[in-house]
Amino acid sequence: MDKIYFALPGNEKICSILIQKEKAEKGVVEIRQFPDGETYVRILSDVRNKKVMLVCSLNHPDSKLFPLYFLSKTAQDLGAKSICLIAPYLAYMRQDKVFNSGEAITSTYFAEFLSSFIDCLITVDPHLHRRKSLSEIYAIPTQVKHATIPIAEYIKNNVENPVLIGPDSESQQWVQEIAGNANAPFEILSKLRHSDFDVSVSIPNVAHYKNHTPVIVDDIISTGRTLIETAKHLKELKMKPAICIGIHALFTENVFEEIKKSGVQDVVTCNTILHESNKIDISHLLLS
Repeated sequence: MDKIYFALPGNEKICSILIQKEKAEKGVVEIRQFPDGETYVRILSDVRNKKVMLVCSLNHPDSKLFPLYFLSKTAQDLGAKSICLIAPYLAYMRQDKVFNSGEAITSTYFAEFLSSFIDCLITVDPHLHRRKSLSEIYAIPTQVKHATIPIAEYIKNNVENPVLIGPDSESQQWVQEIAGNANAPFEILSKLRHSDFDVSVSIPNVAHYKNHTPVIVDDIISTGRTLIETAKHLKELKMKPAICIGIHALFTENVFEEIKKSGVQDVVTCNTILHESNKIDISHLLLS
């Protein structure tokens, strides 16, 4: 089946890489806002009987959902054989249960919404905490790709004598695998989150790693409090300046600059979300 790729606004770079790798057709679409804020979508390519690949990383998802929905529905109306969403970053995964009475379980509702107009989904390291797989909430076939090997390769090629630091128990699943692939030791810390911008992280036990370069690894860098707190502990323990590696570069407000000013050596992310810190290419994982 012929494939045709469409980049939602802001996803042109990674979409171009995928088109080049697959030698696929580049779809032409016009997406703009009317003066009243409503979304205009027009597909200018022939999509009949083709597998339409929509590339859209879902950071800041609310502003992206209507263009994505309208583009998918238009392609269906124009005779597309199937619609596949490539979302390197998948949003609405954290709120997966009711923590306080009356809360919306948004991960479930979001999955139901996407499943209503997409035939399949490809994503990278979604934040699966209390769920074992996306199939628990998505009614469509999903492919979950992992950035552990590309991150391990980056560490092996760029970091001398690394020791990996996982900032909390949630990070152990990928930190342990990255450490194994990078032939490096690792430590997992414990974290207590008081609020979105207030976290406490345990002091690392790094007495045996004074000559190592600490590499703090996390899946999502958003408020950056976890990384900053961990880097502060490492600095107090007279460790070498840390390298922070994240899979998804959300970076709220001025967090990227704050992390760099915290005394770390470097901040590195995968290109699941376009950002100046992108140094690890995971585009090959997104090929179906």
